[in-house]
Amino acid sequence: MQNSSSDATALPARHGARVRIDLPALAANYRTLAAAAGGAETAAAVKGDAYGIGIEPATRTLARAGCRTFFVALPKEGAIVRATAPEATVYVLSGLAPGAAPSLAAAGLRPVLGSMAEIEEWAAWKKAGGEGRAAIHVDTGMNRLGLTLAEAAVLAADPAAVDDLAPALVMSHLACADTPDHPLNALQAERFAALAARFPGRPASLANSAGIHLGAPFRFDLVRPGIALYGGRFGPGPALAPVATVTAPIVQVREVPGGETIGYGAAETLRRPTRAAILSIGYADGYPRAAGGADGRPGAFAFVEGHHVPLIGRVSMDLVAIDVTDVPSARRGVEVELFGPHVAVDAVAEAAGTIGYELLTRLGARLERVYAGGG
Repeated sequence: MQNSSSDATALPARHGARVRIDLPALAANYRTLAAAAGGAETAAAVKGDAYGIGIEPATRTLARAGCRTFFVALPKEGAIVRATAPEATVYVLSGLAPGAAPSLAAAGLRPVLGSMAEIEEWAAWKKAGGEGRAAIHVDTGMNRLGLTLAEAAVLAADPAAVDDLAPALVMSHLACADTPDHPLNALQAERFAALAARFPGRPASLANSAGIHLGAPFRFDLVRPGIALYGGRFGPGPALAPVATVTAPIVQVREVPGGETIGYGAAETLRRPTRAAILSIGYADGYPRAAGGADGRPGAFAFVEGHHVPLIGRVSMDLVAIDVTDVPSARRGVEVELFGPHVAVDAVAEAAGTIGYELLTRLGARLERVYAGGG
C-alpha cells in the first residue's frame, strides 16, 4: 500500500490489524522438514490459501526452497499454484468432479481419485484418448475419503487396469499422527504398507506433518507436510519457526474501576482497578470470539512491551480488550502481538477451544498483509 502525504484524502496506512508473513521462516521450515524426511520427497500442502499465509507467495517461496510437488484442496487453488510454479506437480485432494477430467488435465492438475466412481470415470476418459495423470487415495482408517481396502485390492488384482490407469501416486492419510502413541497410527502404517506392495513401482505417500516424525515406516516415497510448514504445532518433532505474526494497535487505554464489567454481555467482572487497552482487531478479522475472557473462564494472552497480558471480556467484531495494568508503557498506537513468536498460535487456539489450523486459515481479508523476505 502506498500513501501520499500530499493527498489530503489519503486514508491512514495503519489503524487496523496486520499479519506479518515471514517467508524466510517458511523456507527454513521446509528445509528442516525435508532433512527429517529420510530421503523421501517432501511435498507441500498449500490448501486453504496456504493455511492463510497466501497461496501465491507461499508457493513461490517453497518452490525456491526446492519443493517440486504441491497439494491443494480445490482446482482453483491448483490453477494458482500452476501459474506460480509452472514446473511443479500439483495434486487436487478433492478428487474428480463429474465431467471434470478434460479441464483438470488441460490445466496440468492431477486429481486424487478417492472412489470407484471417480476411477471409472477417469479410466473411461483415458480410454477415449484423454491424457493426464492422477493419484489414488485409499482409506486406511480415517473413514473419510478414499477407496476401501477391499476396493483397492480388487483394483490391484487387475494389473492391466492399473497399467491403463497409471497412477502417479498411491496415498492415504493418517488420522491420529499428532498423538504418537495412538494405536491407529501403527495400524494405518501396517495397512498402507500392505496396500503399497500391491502397487509395485508406484510411489506411495502416507505421512503428513506429524507423520514425518513417527519414523521411517510412515514416510514411504513422499511426505506431505502442511501445518508444520507454517509454524503450527503438529505433534512429535521439534517446534518450527512461526511464519505468521498477527498484531493490532492500541486505539484507546481506559481506567476501569474494580467491580465493573467489560465487554458485551457484561461477561467478565474486573477484580481490581484495571487499565484496559482496546485493540483494533476482532472476530471479523479471524481472531476467535471464544478466545476472550468471559463467564469465569480465562482467555488467551497477548504480548505488549515485553509482557504477556490477558484478554478481558468477550472478543467483539472489531475490538479486543487486554489488561495492561502492569504495563505502564502501553498506550495509544502501541502494537500488540496477538500471536507470533511470543504467543503461539496454538496457545490462542487452545484458549478458544479450537486448533491452530483454524486460526491461520481464518485470517481475514481486512488484515493488512506484510510479507518479509519477498513474496
